[in-house]
Amino acid sequence: MDNAVIDGARLAYHHSPGTTGETVVLLHGTPSHTFLWRNVIPEPEADGHGVLAHDLLGYGRSERPVGRATSVVEQVPLLHGLLDHLGIERCTLVAHDIGGAIAQLFAVEHPQRVRRLMLIDSVCRDSWPSPTWRRIIEEHGDDHARLPQQDFEQILTRQLQSAVATPMAEPVLDAYLEPHRGPLGRMSFFEHQVRHYDSRPTREIAARLPELTMPTRVLWGEQDRWQPVELGEWLARTIPGAELAVIPAAGHFLPEEAPGRVAAEIRSLLGES
Repeated sequence: MDNAVIDGARLAYHHSPGTTGETVVLLHGTPSHTFLWRNVIPEPEADGHGVLAHDLLGYGRSERPVGRATSVVEQVPLLHGLLDHLGIERCTLVAHDIGGAIAQLFAVEHPQRVRRLMLIDSVCRDSWPSPTWRRIIEEHGDDHARLPQQDFEQILTRQLQSAVATPMAEPVLDAYLEPHRGPLGRMSFFEHQVRHYDSRPTREIAARLPELTMPTRVLWGEQDRWQPVELGEWLARTIPGAELAVIPAAGHFLPEEAPGRVAAEIRSLLGES
């Protein structure tokens, strides 16, 4: 991955320029990083499209800044700055989980930069944090520094396995856990991710989603236990002209479980203008 300093913060990213003039920008959620998109990226690249996927600030290989907020609100200008840095004027924005919150904010604030929009198992309105995350925040939010690493990894493992309909294989699970290993990883997870599980931004932007006019597709795992499919139905009703596709036998981490279907939906969306 490459690195760029945007607004004083280092972001790690993958970028392939492509030859078609189209760029697909992929936004991950939590607890995740660009690893989520590894089996999606090759297909738009093979079609000649540009692809950009970065680790959000405080996530994965990007900087984990001390004392700097990394909420979905703070991630929006960083995305804007990264697009400017790479000379990407307009893009097809594809976003998962809390990446979907960033995408909603970005699309409403900068509609001229978003040619098309895809929301995958996205948070919206007051849908987050999910009940299990609320319980983790209540039990460990204030004393996470004293939480034994083994206990922390067991908590995170249970959450990750609940995000899929078919259990993750050990190597895949290890790749999601890797950024959170060690005291720094545990601290960063709570300070840069859990601390900012706050639905206020999506509650505030919900009333403006009907302003969106770009072609929009909503993709959802039928067995999503974090964000029920009813939320996808609401997004599809609220964003004018949005189409909803519900994927059977898949959970919340749809790009992990059904990357071929996600890539096919991106290809289909790219055909719309």
